[in-house]
Amino acid sequence: MTDAPSRIDAYLVAGGKYHDIDFARRELLTLLGEHDNVRVRVGATWDDAEAICASSFLVSYTCDLRPPDASQHAIRNWVDQGGRWLALHGTNAALDLPRPNGVEAPRCFPTWAHTLGSQFIAHPPIQPYQVTVADPDHWLVAGVEPFDTDDELYLMEYHDREQLHPLLHTHWHGDATGFAENDWASGDDQHLVQYLRPLGRGAVLYNTLGHCRGHYDMAPMLDYYPRIERCSWERPQYYELLRRGIRWAIGLGEEGTPGGTD
Repeated sequence: MTDAPSRIDAYLVAGGKYHDIDFARRELLTLLGEHDNVRVRVGATWDDAEAICASSFLVSYTCDLRPPDASQHAIRNWVDQGGRWLALHGTNAALDLPRPNGVEAPRCFPTWAHTLGSQFIAHPPIQPYQVTVADPDHWLVAGVEPFDTDDELYLMEYHDREQLHPLLHTHWHGDATGFAENDWASGDDQHLVQYLRPLGRGAVLYNTLGHCRGHYDMAPMLDYYPRIERCSWERPQYYELLRRGIRWAIGLGEEGTPGGTD
């Protein structure tokens, strides 16, 4: 008789603004449910840092969900001590809107941004762009062919850039219409799409893809948003990346064997 796998406790934070959080929560719970031994606690805020830090790993899908200082420091220490955090899409975003000069990205959580390795600043209008593998030898992205997606292309301010391990990237120069910091016509045109951020004994795996919005997700600015947006959620490559990310967070390598932080 083979030994049953040990129970693994996970925490999913799914909450925030301007996105179809219900859709993202459901999809992520379905993917987490592919691992019978993973038990998931779900929260809509960062307030319960004690429960988050008691978990084996953390998954987050948020936007403009600003954590209390105590939670920022507690989760930072948890990662430092060996925690693994699969952070998705707007986890690094703080947005002030509407503003006369466009959507602003206040630098209001430096500890948070430093832990994640980046802060969202702007994105160009949603349109197709190509995502390519930056490290084809890394199991998290090995064999993933370049693919086009019509997602939000995250333009970010990086922290400890030299410490980040790029896994996916794209190239773009231009104007991020609608944002206060809209001029991205010069400077480095390489933008990270997925990266590993080692921190102490733990790490953050950040994937910027995954925008989604339904008809009722822009309230109170709009009572009814005219179109459904699913973006990378319509790409099989995104689901493959999420599945590998969850295996990484659990502590499994490519073939389901124990894997390291990298």
